[in-house]
Amino acid sequence: MQRDTRWNWRQTDVTRLDLKDKQVAIVGGTGGIGRALSRFLAERGANVLVIGQIFRDMGVSGVKFIQADLSLMQEAQRVSALLPAETLDLVIFTTGIFAAPQRQETAEGIERDLAVSYLNRLVILNAIAPKLGIQRTDDSTPPRVFIVGYPGAGQIGTPDDLNTEKSYKAMSAHRNTVAGNEMLVLDVAKHYPRLRVFGLNPGLIKTHIRDNLLGKGSWKSRVIESLIGLLAPAADDYAQRIAPLLVTPGIDGHSGSMFNSKGQAILPSQGLTLDHISKFMATSRALVARAGVAVVTS
Repeated sequence: MQRDTRWNWRQTDVTRLDLKDKQVAIVGGTGGIGRALSRFLAERGANVLVIGQIFRDMGVSGVKFIQADLSLMQEAQRVSALLPAETLDLVIFTTGIFAAPQRQETAEGIERDLAVSYLNRLVILNAIAPKLGIQRTDDSTPPRVFIVGYPGAGQIGTPDDLNTEKSYKAMSAHRNTVAGNEMLVLDVAKHYPRLRVFGLNPGLIKTHIRDNLLGKGSWKSRVIESLIGLLAPAADDYAQRIAPLLVTPGIDGHSGSMFNSKGQAILPSQGLTLDHISKFMATSRALVARAGVAVVTS
């Protein structure tokens, strides 16, 4: 990642963060970074709606839940209709896994990592973008979207084999999701200038995101996660560090920007030309259409 030193925003004291009456949706907010963010934002006064498979925060004040299997595009479409998009101030996409050693395919015929970590975001975001925040009581700042992935990592993806049906390697498949999420930021920022859309690269964080690659509960997983726990911050630490960025007015003029684990602006990956982004997004929409879901941009 390369820092974008052309501009900066002013960091505020996280202990003074007042999010009273902020309406937030976190897609993938039932574990890892998403759960850490949901709990912290709710503590600071936000009303948070989380979407995922297993709700672990029943009884936590300010947190509500929609259950969904986000590996399925039909489910992503259903969630889009359930979200109170018109009144939301902030939407954060965090759901994700790593590709497995052997290719996994969803019931809709899509490589599982691609579906879970990228394509459901494409479906939901393009469905809610035209109406996001249009009925908010406080319209002093534009509605915001944050997409958690690994932008700025130099990945541009392989649109000619996006679904890895010709050739499969776990890390190559995962690089498609990395590239897709970065391009989703740039594409939505371009098509929906009314919104403010940003990418977040949290770096290495101790979560369970690697279970699908390493094997949940395996010796390899236990060793690697223990090492990560010694060297990297926990999800709760990252949530507190990045929370001021989510609401600062200092980034409103920079829609389409990406940020590293410290909240510093970073440059987009080289090679993401307009032609490449257009081809990648068209391929993504065509793949989603195979699952019977149409993605339409303005």
